[in-house]
Formats: sequence, C-alpha cells, structure tokens
Amino acid sequence: MAETTTIARPYAQAAFELARAENALSVWSEMLNLAAAVAHDPQLAALLGSPRISRSQLADLFIGVCGERLTAQGKNFIRLLADNRRLDVLTEIAALFQVMRAEAEGVLEASMISALPVSDAQRLQITAALKARLNREVTLSVSTDPSLLGGAIIRAGDLVIDGSARGKLAKLAVALNH
Repeated sequence: MAETTTIARPYAQAAFELARAENALSVWSEMLNLAAAVAHDPQLAALLGSPRISRSQLADLFIGVCGERLTAQGKNFIRLLADNRRLDVLTEIAALFQVMRAEAEGVLEASMISALPVSDAQRLQITAALKARLNREVTLSVSTDPSLLGGAIIRAGDLVIDGSARGKLAKLAVALNH
C-alpha cells in the first residue's frame, strides 16, 4: 500500500496544482472520482496490465468510457497515466487529491462509528464540537457497528476519540493485567 501511495503522490500533487491554478478543484475532484471508478471496474482493470493492448489504445478506451465528463486537461492526464502505465493507481490518486483539496479548503473529513443510530441533532452537536476543538470546518460521516456495545468512535485526521464500551473494556483489561 505504501508503494502505491508513493507512486500516486506526484500525480495527485500535479493534478491538484493544475486544478488550483485553474480554480477548478471540484471539477477535478469529480473527474478523478469518475476515473477511479472506471479503473476499479473488473473488466477494465483486467486490461490495465495486459500486454495485448497498447498504451494509446488503453488511454483511448479509458477516455471513451469516461466520455464528455473529462475536460481536455483531464484527457491529457489520463493519457499521461496510460503512457506511464499508472492507470492502476487512479483510486489512490483520487484519494490523495481529496485529502489535498480538503486541506486547502480548510475542511476536515471526520467519521463516527456508533453502536446505535445517531439523530440529526446529535450529528450537528458532534460536528459543532469537533469544529470548535479543531478550528476547522468538519464534515462528519456516520455509520453504525453494534459490536461496539455502546458509545462511539470518532476519527478526524490524526485524532481518535474512543468512547465505545468495547474500547473502555479493553482499557480496563489492560489496567487489570498490569
């Protein structure tokens, strides 16, 4: 995984710089997400490493599948990736681009895993508390996991808040063993 990230980072950085210069971060975000979805398709993914298809054929196929949703710059980016045999890292490029975009826009993606469903009012309270604590705009995605037994786990960047019953029981077990 680290190798894929290392390969993808310069491409994501180049796409981000170009998008920022064009003031088109959202357009590039959509294009990269689409391209990543196309690259993830099992039929197309099988062709990415095939020696039977040339790099230009692969680029043309990829651009044809994406259609008019790619700008001229986006098509050139796909051709560059195809020429360098890097279409297989598009998912990682898109993910890194999203992180760079969120950081540039001052937005932090946070996730919360809760043992029980969370109401909209609770979601707003948690988002406001994270915004106050981190001094950034926060977008919160919420999912449920009954195996937590109770409480929730919140991840925002490097910050992890484990308020789950399972986490508290694990801490108690460690304390009792020492």
